[in-house]
Amino acid sequence: MAKSKKSKGHFGGLRTAVYYVSDVKKARSWYVKVLGVKPYFNMPQYYVGFNVGGFELGLHPDSKKRAGKSGGVDVYWGVTSASASYNRLIKLGAKQFTAVQDVGEGIKLGVVKDPFGNLFGVIENPHFKIAS
Repeated sequence: MAKSKKSKGHFGGLRTAVYYVSDVKKARSWYVKVLGVKPYFNMPQYYVGFNVGGFELGLHPDSKKRAGKSGGVDVYWGVTSASASYNRLIKLGAKQFTAVQDVGEGIKLGVVKDPFGNLFGVIENPHFKIAS
């Protein structure tokens, strides 16, 4: 079996999946039970984040974004600079979906739509470290 190589480039790997939920407190309690860990970021009115084996599961209190759908997940790729990576994606043909924004405590994220219609998120999170 070949050894895997570290990614050479701007991306640090798949980092975050966000689930949109109608009741964050109830979802938080359920995921604490399911995952066996407490959230590292716990502001239910905005977001609840779990570190799961070095990756993040996030709960977002805006189920209206997913109205009429069976559910949804947003995926963010970890980067060292959300703005630089976002701008690079735009230059490479992606279209703006959600501009880069600071969501608190130095965490920045943005989402583009790739040329094929897929949403592609980038996240710069100085607090989140990959577990060894």
